[in-house]
Amino acid sequence: MDSPIQSLHHVTATVDDAQQDLDFCIDALGLRLVKKTVNFDNHLVFHFYYGDEHGTPGTIWTTFPYKGYGVPVGTKGAGQVAVTSFSVPAGALDWWRARLTALGASVQDAPPRFGEESILFADPSGLQFELVANDRDRRAPWTREVGAATAIRGLHSVTMTIAHPAKTIEFMTSLLGFRVVGEMAGRTRLAVNGDEPGKTMEIVHAPDAPRARNGLGTVHHVAMAVPHAGDQLRMREEVLRWGASVTEVRDRQYFQSIYFREPGGVLFEIATMAPGFAVDEAPASLGRDLKLPPWEEPNRSMIEAGLDAVAYR
Repeated sequence: MDSPIQSLHHVTATVDDAQQDLDFCIDALGLRLVKKTVNFDNHLVFHFYYGDEHGTPGTIWTTFPYKGYGVPVGTKGAGQVAVTSFSVPAGALDWWRARLTALGASVQDAPPRFGEESILFADPSGLQFELVANDRDRRAPWTREVGAATAIRGLHSVTMTIAHPAKTIEFMTSLLGFRVVGEMAGRTRLAVNGDEPGKTMEIVHAPDAPRARNGLGTVHHVAMAVPHAGDQLRMREEVLRWGASVTEVRDRQYFQSIYFREPGGVLFEIATMAPGFAVDEAPASLGRDLKLPPWEEPNRSMIEAGLDAVAYR
């Protein structure tokens, strides 16, 4: 089957404090807040979407801030996205190292792999991030906070920790359309629709890793982008035919989603590329106001009263 998957769509994580998350993603990383809404499965929790100017699929990082709800710190381990990597221009790492260090982050150089250099650091919730320097990313960055010569272009990849990766690799290559594009000791890189930044996932082979548990400071899921609803339905049938459980199509207002777990336990989503984040506010005003799906508008007063007050530029 020819896969309709175009690239990564977004990565979503569970974080702690809403204001800290906004400060880190906007002020430190220089991402644009493209949507301030709520978790459609828990409307008293924010859902923040960050990305490029338009929230283009493949640039999107999203968070659920769960401070005050009794959610424990998650366990990092097998069956989970361990590192979310962003793409930056070649030569930008020294600038980012100095910037993040000045902001109090502990920055480490990662061993070079697959011909790319990178640095590692954590956000205030303990999520692991990486900036990968390369000269192959032609996406236009959001430059309000960070200049074009160094700004994040979008997602580069995710790194998944998998105890026994053979079935995961088979699932991704035979069903989802990925292909193996790099291998080294204990690590496999797969790519879909080319191997540019934003189209790759890496697997760390970790037979002795503890089982992951979602919670504060962990990635909840990684989403892949398809152009149309029909593509999504076709992929849903293929996942069911494989024998995996998959959700019904869910309306996320800015895209449609289905969810399933790959054989190693990581939660995958396939999301449509349309209608996008400008469906309920003008492109120039993205992220400024609290946006609710139509079915939550009757509850707006109650929802607004229950959410923390946040401020951002």
